[in-house]
Amino acid sequence: MVASNQVRITLSNARQEKLSYTITAADNSLARDWLTALNQILEQRLHLNKSFCFLGFPKSDRDLNYLCSAMNQAIYTVNTYDWTQHNLEPVRIEDWFCPDSVRFGLEYQAPQHMYPSMLYYSTKHELMNRIHNHFEKLQGTVEQVSAYARAAPQPVIKAIGRLNTVCHEIENLVLSERKHLLLPEWTRPCQITTFDDAPRHQLTDDHRKLFLHNGFDRRFGGVYMHWAQIGKTYFEVFRDEGAPELTSTVCEAITQLKYYSGEFDVEWGKTIVQGAFDWHDKQMEEFTFWLKSNDVDSTDPNNSLGYLPIGQIDIQQAFGTEDPFKVWDILSEFLNIHSIETAEQSCEYLHTWRDEDA
Repeated sequence: MVASNQVRITLSNARQEKLSYTITAADNSLARDWLTALNQILEQRLHLNKSFCFLGFPKSDRDLNYLCSAMNQAIYTVNTYDWTQHNLEPVRIEDWFCPDSVRFGLEYQAPQHMYPSMLYYSTKHELMNRIHNHFEKLQGTVEQVSAYARAAPQPVIKAIGRLNTVCHEIENLVLSERKHLLLPEWTRPCQITTFDDAPRHQLTDDHRKLFLHNGFDRRFGGVYMHWAQIGKTYFEVFRDEGAPELTSTVCEAITQLKYYSGEFDVEWGKTIVQGAFDWHDKQMEEFTFWLKSNDVDSTDPNNSLGYLPIGQIDIQQAFGTEDPFKVWDILSEFLNIHSIETAEQSCEYLHTWRDEDA
């Protein structure tokens, strides 16, 4: 039996063996509303997305060759669709993906007596930024869906979405592979659990208070509200774009979280909380200083600074260990969600991430 405040996730592997873990919902209003929204998703049997689910597992069969092939197929689908029948300009994406086009290789490893080059096994961001710009043009936003996304049939809509999801999955995998080689304890695998057409609901002021309570803390086995909209956060701009001045152009790409849904993310990486690591505390200080210098109030929950905690997994109970390395090795064999069960609803998902409609 599943308790009223719990969600049981059952995973399967290629041999159809099963492994389960249980999420216990947090005692806050957002977690309770999330459970209600998740029950609605399960009742409606919405399609679970398995092609963008378990990210950053270096030993996954969804390796760089697989992801590059998936991206090339998505590009081909978008490029060859006849957009002119909808009075739209043809789409021409001229990039081809392969491991060497998305990542600097092992040849950038420095001699053993030196720290490896910063380029060593790192992402080639220019290509990724181009693809993401194509996606934003073709998809639009939650509030203003583009003419391309409105006109496209379902297979093309999926291909447009994969320009975004596969791009992020490649970036995540490359970063995890680099960390796995250089700083293995800081490998950051995660789980993004999303559904097609999941209903979005307005965040309340009470929900947003969790930003102030939790900040940027991430706990091993922690469950967090999925970012159910398109756009960058302040922290992503600070981290990925070198803390730029917040001009009107930069700010156009930044969105504050407006919605919650029954979707959720799981942190499978090592716990990072304020006060535990000097480098993390320093980064948070620099981020706060950057916000202040750009007249952004770091104490305003409407600025969506951080993560919204909605639950926690009992790692010991599920895996028989709390050692992240052992948990990652176990999970790497079970990167397929077989079923989701609550006290009110349950649903099986028989497709796998290898299927065309994953």
